Amino acid sequence: MTTPDPAQPSTTHPPTAALRPEDEVVGICQDLVRIDTSNYGDGSGPGERAAAEHVAALLTEVGWEPELIEAAPGRTSVLLRIPGTAPDRDALVLHGHTDVVPAHAPDWTVPPFSGEIRDGMLWGRGAVDMKDMDAMILALVRDMGRTGWRPPRDVVVALMADEEAGGKLGAHWLVDHRPDVFAGATEAISEVGGYSVEVDGRRVYLLQTAEKGLAWLRLLADGTAGHGSQVNEDNAVTRLAGAVHRIGTHAWPLHLTGTVRRLLDGVADLTGTTFDAEDPDGIDRLVDALGPAKKFVGATLRTGASPTQLDAGYKVNVVPGAASAAVDLRPVPGEEEQARATLADLAGPGVRFETIHEDPGYEVPFEGDLVDAMVAALGEHDPGAQVLPYMLSAGTDNKALRRLGITGYGFVPLRLPADLDFAGMFHGVDERVPVDALRFGTSVLGRLLRTC
Repeated sequence: MTTPDPAQPSTTHPPTAALRPEDEVVGICQDLVRIDTSNYGDGSGPGERAAAEHVAALLTEVGWEPELIEAAPGRTSVLLRIPGTAPDRDALVLHGHTDVVPAHAPDWTVPPFSGEIRDGMLWGRGAVDMKDMDAMILALVRDMGRTGWRPPRDVVVALMADEEAGGKLGAHWLVDHRPDVFAGATEAISEVGGYSVEVDGRRVYLLQTAEKGLAWLRLLADGTAGHGSQVNEDNAVTRLAGAVHRIGTHAWPLHLTGTVRRLLDGVADLTGTTFDAEDPDGIDRLVDALGPAKKFVGATLRTGASPTQLDAGYKVNVVPGAASAAVDLRPVPGEEEQARATLADLAGPGVRFETIHEDPGYEVPFEGDLVDAMVAALGEHDPGAQVLPYMLSAGTDNKALRRLGITGYGFVPLRLPADLDFAGMFHGVDERVPVDALRFGTSVLGRLLRTC
């Protein structure tokens, strides 16, 4: 199979006023997927420069003048400000990221950077996280350039680098070094919300209004080095292994935030049951009713901590003098300090912590003009569907923008098959998105931008 040159878009179209954004969104997404932007978190990947240049070419082709901003060699973000028709309105940030997590090709049914369409799905790393949304944004902004329509408020389009490693060379870098590009913005729209699930035979869209916090931590244990054949009661590996086991098996208590309670209340109404915050089994049944989305929602019921890496020693017959591990801590918003204290207790004496990266969680209101506009846009294109708020167990670049006082929502409006394991696509094998969902999402997002 011949893979097209990512620098030469094979499926986008020339700038003609007759072309609709829904007509080219799939081709734009294919071309983005074909550009390998794997982010290994250690600077060893290809970076985002090729994707950024491709995005810039799509925008300049229809008359826009985007800015390419490089935080480090190859780590490139694309920014564009579109003036609105009501200059007294606060600006809206419409943002995505162009980096992706790595993919191990032998595990995949199709080559992960092929952008292949099979069985009505567009396959490839980034098809869900989040080059689908990037493509929707680009298709609509290109339509603005071709036809001249403008949103009511200024829109800051930001396709950023490094989200998959915490945004240090992307969103956080821009907030620290180029806050001017977000001047006047008070609200933002990005990933991992707005997609549909089926609850008791009825389609429901989950609008992301909250995110758990994150703290990527390194555990460090010291001990006494020595020969592996000797008795060693000060073994760093043993000490660290005990800490990792206690942390990984800890049963964190139930903690339902306002967002989670409102979601479960809505699911209870849809299923004709009741929501009782004191009934863990009943809560689990409500979460199960969300189908594949329960992977995200179930993880928002409580703080969680997952050991993810181990490192110690250099030879089998040498007891090392130090050992380390990595832990991905995801606290419920407001529990960050308490969660750290719990981890310290679980780790025990002789184990200390270093912070690799940290971002606090947040909750924002499921109300206001922007939320109303998102709900209305979905209602126009899928009448009768319900919209409920939910908390994301992972994180997005909205965390960085909050440092500028920008309120962020997750809204990638995808109408999905009820049996599609959408949550499992994030960072998973055989990542794919329905082609029809891309077109649907472009229509809904376009309606939102015309009215918000």
